[in-house]
Amino acid sequence: MVHQTQDKFAQSISKLPPQLGLALLPIINERFTGHITAKQIKHLQTVSGLPANTLIFSMLPIAEIFSQTPISNFKVGAIVKGISGDIYMGANFEFSKASLSQSIHAEQSAISHAWMLGENQITDVFLNYPPCGHCRQFINEMANGSNVLFHLPEQKVNPLSYYLPDAFSPSHLGITMPLFSSEAVKLKIENKDPLIAETTLQACKSYAPYTGCHAAVSLELHDDKVIYGRYIENVAFNPSLPPMQVALCGLKRMNKDFSEIKRAVLVESSAGKISLANVSINALHDVANIQLEHVTVEPE
Repeated sequence: MVHQTQDKFAQSISKLPPQLGLALLPIINERFTGHITAKQIKHLQTVSGLPANTLIFSMLPIAEIFSQTPISNFKVGAIVKGISGDIYMGANFEFSKASLSQSIHAEQSAISHAWMLGENQITDVFLNYPPCGHCRQFINEMANGSNVLFHLPEQKVNPLSYYLPDAFSPSHLGITMPLFSSEAVKLKIENKDPLIAETTLQACKSYAPYTGCHAAVSLELHDDKVIYGRYIENVAFNPSLPPMQVALCGLKRMNKDFSEIKRAVLVESSAGKISLANVSINALHDVANIQLEHVTVEPE
């Protein structure tokens, strides 16, 4: 049965080698969120006869479908491969009324996707366009980031260090546990509201070594599903990715509409040097007419 959600991927699938397209149909169903496991990749290789990297690169048009681009109408897809062998799709995301600085780049979307699902390390990035400086800096925040391999059309595969020589890195500010290797912090969970309690647990796992503003966002939908987003900071500050953006990317990948959001919560540490309340409110109000619940919690 071809589900409604498959329809939006149909054109992209039709452009793939026929054997690969047929093999993808059971995977890209109504619950497809852009995550394909290593086991599934091996099956697709067997069916299509394609090398793994060629196979993954060919699926970039599918990742592009997750784009939200009301300003530029320029859709960009990205796929990252984890050390587990799993792949994670992402796409660029723009807000029609918020500042351009709130936009999410495809690489950020894909990396946050992998991070939220518990991937331990990114080894490869697949792109149709060269990464901008913003994304190169964002990728350099990751553990082993300088060795991440870039796969681009008609170009030799090169590590990030080729695209970002003499990089400014977390180590320059004394950070020894960068993104994907940092440990959770402890925040007090005193609120008995289950959604706020779980959002606090998500905030404990956020990455905020420069400001201490450990934070997370939860979006509860009318069908009672909950989508979470955690804060990701960057040593260069501006490429940092707020938790609301991470959550909204997750919502888009889950094929949900913004109108389905019935409750939104931001939890952040009271010990942080900054607050993410305003940037979260601005992003939320661009897509949904609901109020943001802002909760601050104490470190343990």
